[in-house]
Amino acid sequence: MRGHPRRTITTAALIAASTLLSGCSGLQASSSDAELTVSTTTAIIADLVEQVGGDRVDATSIVPHHGDPHSYEPSPGDAAKVTEADIVFSNGLLLEEPGIMKMVHTNAQKSAPKIEIAEKLEEYGGTVMKLEEDLGLDVLWLGWAVEGEVAGDGSQVRTTATKLDGPGELRVYLTDTLGKPKLYVDSADGLDEADSFTLPPEAHTHVNWAFSEPGTYRLTVEGQTETLDGKTAEIGTGTFTFTVGDDTEAPEGTSVLDGGHADVALNAETGKVYVRADDDKSGEPARLAADGVVLNVPDRAKAAVPKEEPYSFLGKAGDPLWVLPQAVIGKHVHGDMDPHAWADVANAGAYVRRIEAELIKADPEGKATYEKNAAVYLETLGALDEEVAKKLATVPERNRKLITTHDAFGYLAKAYGMEIAGFVVPVPNQEPSAAEVEELGNTIREKKVPSVFLEPNLAARADVLRRVAEDEGVGICTIYGDSFDDKVDDYVSMMRHNATELAKCLGEDAR
Repeated sequence: MRGHPRRTITTAALIAASTLLSGCSGLQASSSDAELTVSTTTAIIADLVEQVGGDRVDATSIVPHHGDPHSYEPSPGDAAKVTEADIVFSNGLLLEEPGIMKMVHTNAQKSAPKIEIAEKLEEYGGTVMKLEEDLGLDVLWLGWAVEGEVAGDGSQVRTTATKLDGPGELRVYLTDTLGKPKLYVDSADGLDEADSFTLPPEAHTHVNWAFSEPGTYRLTVEGQTETLDGKTAEIGTGTFTFTVGDDTEAPEGTSVLDGGHADVALNAETGKVYVRADDDKSGEPARLAADGVVLNVPDRAKAAVPKEEPYSFLGKAGDPLWVLPQAVIGKHVHGDMDPHAWADVANAGAYVRRIEAELIKADPEGKATYEKNAAVYLETLGALDEEVAKKLATVPERNRKLITTHDAFGYLAKAYGMEIAGFVVPVPNQEPSAAEVEELGNTIREKKVPSVFLEPNLAARADVLRRVAEDEGVGICTIYGDSFDDKVDDYVSMMRHNATELAKCLGEDAR
């Protein structure tokens, strides 16, 4: 069933490891005896570090329980803790909100290694895979992207809107996980250096594009690199064309993008500006010259300015608005590879082996302790891997479909023979139409999904999914992705909960 080779585990090892499973968090850090102060970006990584480090490490997480590493904004207190760290572990693969990584690179001691574990996961026996995104929107799903490497740890690329020609105004904004908008570009008061945002190299983010009138718009942007010591360098400029409304014709000789997934992209190495769009035939991104492509915003993208006060920057409540939606609520910067590798327990073993190697480098005198703790915990993970596989093997083939609130379970699905039927998120600041609600209900019915799954830290944004599930009479269950909470606060407990919940909610008697 699994997509990669399994380790051979003896019966004796399984018996010993199963005993450890009931108390897997026994190897806890003790700050009074710690030889290393360790800062991690997530509680999941902190737990793995504690399992390997035992009493020799004092590990703390920047993102707290219940937090979301995709959107968490670090505090001054977080920065103070990072300054004390002898070593910093992050996940990498652009899991963490860029502000977290900038804070780490700005505040951590220069001598402190900064380890992005998943970036070299395959060297430690793990696997990584591409991040697949498809919300099936009926309009273009348009984001911003930066390609090309930039020299210097923590360097960013700033993209600034410098000119807009068109019949109305353009606002580019992001809706956070609490439903609050953050405005990045607003042409209504003129464009200046404030109409900009930063991304790390090789990153992409989702945003909303809101146009106030139909017609043709031409948006000019320019980019520059920014290093932590304040140095900047100009890297390119380009102009993108949008046609808004069904009666607006594209310029002759251009191709039109009106669906699928695409990005306004800037290459930090070459200085080129282009549209990066998914190619349905090859599966690889196509890079289209900005002057040869038109980004279409049809009348089916027409909405109304929300009545809520935080959205008053869009105009008068009820006024027409043409919007290419952000689709994924919250700040969601990521790259091409899926960062949620720990959802496959075999990959958690690769995390542990990397952590073991880095702790030994930082504290050679603790080598024997780290090796012993890692060996014990790897046996625990081996038994857990078998336990998860056996539980999920009880799910009937017809029910092996996951609908969740977040695209965090691709590794789990591939490893244990499940299928991602969809991750369901509402379009920010818009109530779903009756047709959209009906479509979600149809999907649940057609796929005969017994239950849908909400992550505890994201449940507040899943009202639509919850309501449709209740209307369809299917179960509403919990699954843990990026973070812990007060009930589940270690990795083994998290994966055991997920396996138990999936088996129960998708099992023979689930519906």
